[in-house]
Parts: sequence; C-alpha cells; structure tokens
Amino acid sequence: MRNKINKILKKNFFAHHATIVAPLLIGCRLVRSNKNEDILQGIIVETEAYSQEDEACHGFNKRTTSNEVLFGEPGNYYVYKSYGIHHCLNVVTHKNNFASGVLIRSVFIKNENERISSGPGLLTKKFLINKSFNGLKSYDNSYLKILKRDIKVSKEDLLQTTRIGITKATDLKWRWYLKSSRSISKREKRDKNPPKNSLDQFISKPQ
Repeated sequence: MRNKINKILKKNFFAHHATIVAPLLIGCRLVRSNKNEDILQGIIVETEAYSQEDEACHGFNKRTTSNEVLFGEPGNYYVYKSYGIHHCLNVVTHKNNFASGVLIRSVFIKNENERISSGPGLLTKKFLINKSFNGLKSYDNSYLKILKRDIKVSKEDLLQTTRIGITKATDLKWRWYLKSSRSISKREKRDKNPPKNSLDQFISKPQ
C-alpha cells in the first residue's frame, strides 16, 4: 500500500497550465478502486487541455454553480455530463480562481477490447465514474487515483492536434495522444492505426 501511495500524482503535479499537464498525463495510470481494493486500471493515452482564456472552456464566460469546481484546487476531479448523455472526467489544473483543466479522453486497458475506453463517455462508463466524483481530490480519495508514469514517454511518442467535438477555439492544438495506441477516440487523417500489440511493445521497451 505504501508503494502505491508514493506513486500517486500529488497536487503540485497539477499546479501548472492545462497545456503543460495534458501531455504529461499520457502514460500515467488511471486506477479505479472500491473499498481500497483496485478493481480496474489502464494507461491514459489521450488528453485535451482547456483554460479560461479559451472559448471552448466551461469557465470562459463566468463562474457558475455548475463549473465552480473548475475554478478550485488543482488536482480535483471535475466531472460533468456532456449533452445530458455521458459523463466526462477532467482534472483541475493551474491555480485557484482560474478555470483550467484536462479532459481525460481515452485509456488503454490491458486484456480488454482496445476500444472499450476510447472516448470520454466510454471511459467513464467502464470506470464507473459519475457526478458523485465531482470535486474529489485525485490524490486523496478511495475510488479513483492517477499514478505516475512507469513507462518512458517522449515528445516524439505523442501526436499534438486540435480538439474534438467543439465549435469554438477549434484551431488550438490542445489535444495529445500516444501514437502507438489503438485506443484513441479519433486519429488524425494522416496518422494510420498502428499494428496490434504496438502499445504492448512500447510499454515493454527498455527505459
């Protein structure tokens, strides 16, 4: 248990602008627990950054009851329901009173269908995440943790591109994904899907 606690990303990891945190989260592990027993985990392979100077951010216009968490402590979870259909998992970043966060878009889960968690709604459905997670500290709760990378991810391993499913600030390249993963929600047109087991090979390569 002590070893796992040492691997949990702390608050200071998230105390930077969303565009800095988003690519650093790729390769980290999302771990779902129940009564302190791990029941599911996977590698984060796709993220998007949002910040209040960006029109697509929930905190762009003003602070409201629904987006209050996004203006709070870095490292807290911000969970909302998209179009009233599915939940989206975000982690608050930067600083208090400044809306900034990272959307965790896709997670690779070993020995599962490669598309089982390849999108925000699929991810929260698989990890049993709902609005009750909104406001929880990612580094201090009994249900959902984010662990430090135990694999090496370089800038060359990532593809940086524009975000998905938004109508404003569409030119900002604030989405990142791991090129060797087949669990991405949507690849760039020129980026072909890698061969099966590519991520397994990537994970097992010498550090």
